[in-house]
Amino acid sequence: MDPSLDHSYEACRRMQLRHDPTYYWATRRLPAEIRPATHALYGYVRTADDIVDGPHRPPSSAARRAALDAWEGELERGLAAGRSPQPIVGALVDAGRRHRLPLAELRIYMRSMRIDCAPVRIETWPELEAYMDGSAGSVGRIMAPLLGVPERHHAGMGRLGHAFQLTNFIRDVREDTALDRVYLPAEERARFGVGEEDLRRRSTSPELKALLALEVRRARSMFAEAEPALAAAPGSVRSGMRLAVAVYQRVLDRVERIDFDVLGRATGVRPWQLPGAVIGALRG
Repeated sequence: MDPSLDHSYEACRRMQLRHDPTYYWATRRLPAEIRPATHALYGYVRTADDIVDGPHRPPSSAARRAALDAWEGELERGLAAGRSPQPIVGALVDAGRRHRLPLAELRIYMRSMRIDCAPVRIETWPELEAYMDGSAGSVGRIMAPLLGVPERHHAGMGRLGHAFQLTNFIRDVREDTALDRVYLPAEERARFGVGEEDLRRRSTSPELKALLALEVRRARSMFAEAEPALAAAPGSVRSGMRLAVAVYQRVLDRVERIDFDVLGRATGVRPWQLPGAVIGALRG
């Protein structure tokens, strides 16, 4: 490998280790030949996320969108030239060529990132699905060929991304509201009688619990829809994928156990629950 590319991949690896050690060590479970590409994809999407939410993000919505435009432009120029002096982009361009990754999906990803540059109010379920398709479905479809998932199941990998994203939205209602982001669709909140003021309470109202129960059922349905894609993945990556699914499903289990009180009680997976998730993944 070109020494400059080796440096670029190493920069992405260090970024992932620094910012997301859990995901980093999960990546270490993958076959060695696909780890660098995973680091490179992480580096690109993490940089976009930092532009939107990082501690040194640009000060205004317009400035954040302009920075995202510039970051997307770096990738477009790199793909056109087949290389880039920007280390993260250079690594991703090389990974895309080596593994035939559908990097055009990142245009959809950036669309969702631009939504997060300003206060978010999702109006309908189809609008939320479109957001999730960009923020998580696109990454799932990029990872599919890298993980060796057959092409006919690439859409299922996108659906798995939707399931992960919706689980995050269920878990993080309180945190997202504090950031002036309401992902639960206004149309459905109105149907259940949930106002924005209900999202700021210290405990979850019966109306919001009913809406969250619907979202949990939807997330579980998405995981079920993604099961054929998981089953079709090579054995070398399948256990790691199932472990990720098991951890997220434990979050949904936890939300149900606390009677959907995501505002008043912790919703994360507790450390002592992880062995059960591992055993479930291996049995799967």
